[in-house]
Amino acid sequence: MAPAPASRIAVVTGASSGIGAATARQLAEAGYRVVLTARRKDRIEALAEELTRAGHSATAYPLDVTDRTAVDEFASAFTSIAVLVNNAGGALGADPVATADPEHWRTMYETNVIGTLHVTQALLPKLEASGDGTIVVLSSTAGHGTYEGGGGYVAAKHGEHVLAETLRLEIVGRPVRVIEVAPGMVRTDEFALTRFGGDTAKASKVYEGVAEPLTADDVAETITWAVTRPSHVNVDLLVLRPRAQASNTKVHREL
Repeated sequence: MAPAPASRIAVVTGASSGIGAATARQLAEAGYRVVLTARRKDRIEALAEELTRAGHSATAYPLDVTDRTAVDEFASAFTSIAVLVNNAGGALGADPVATADPEHWRTMYETNVIGTLHVTQALLPKLEASGDGTIVVLSSTAGHGTYEGGGGYVAAKHGEHVLAETLRLEIVGRPVRVIEVAPGMVRTDEFALTRFGGDTAKASKVYEGVAEPLTADDVAETITWAVTRPSHVNVDLLVLRPRAQASNTKVHREL
C-alpha cells in the first residue's frame, strides 16, 4: 500500500511506551501525522521530538482517557481525523475472584472500557467527517477466553471486545471501519511489571522459558497493516499470538 497522505491524522492513546509508542512510530513511517496521547507528558514529548527529528509529523498531548471533560476538550481541536488507535489500558493484579481487590477491577474497567468509550465517542464525528475513518481497539486474547487469576482483566477486555463488536454493527454504512486487534503474550518493558506492582521476579516469571514472546513492534506492525488496507477491507478481528502460545493457558516453555 502507498503511504497515507501526510495530511491525515492518526491519534494513538497510551502512546508513552510499549505497543502504543511502537504503533505511533510505525504509523508515522506510513505517512500519518501522529498525535500521541498519554498521562506521562515527558514520555510522549520525547517520542514526538524523536519522530520530528526523523522527518515525521508528531504532536504530544497529555491526556487521561478516563477524564471525559479532558477528552472532550482534546477532541474539540480537530475537524477530522483518519485513525484512532485505542491502546490505553492495562492489567492490575492476578488474584483469584474470591480475594481480588475491587479497586483493581474498577481501575481496569475504567481505563480499558470507559476510556475507550470516552475517546471513541468524542472522536467518532471527526472520523466520520474524514470520509474514510478507522477505529482500532486493542483488546487482548483475554477478551476471548478466561484464565485463572485473570478475572478482572478478562472482564475488562471482554467489555472492550463487545464495545468494538457492537459499534461495528451500529455504524455499518457509515465511512468508518472498526478493527479489533487481540494480542496474546507480548513482552514489553512495563505491562507485567505494572500488573504485579513492580515485582520484577513475578513479572519475569510470566515469560520464563518462552523463547520468543511477541514484541511491541510485532503488534504495531499488525495494527499498521490492518489500518493501511484498502478502505473497503475491514479486519474485524485479528488474534495475534507467539508460536509458543496455543491458548491463554497453553504455552510451551523451554525450562
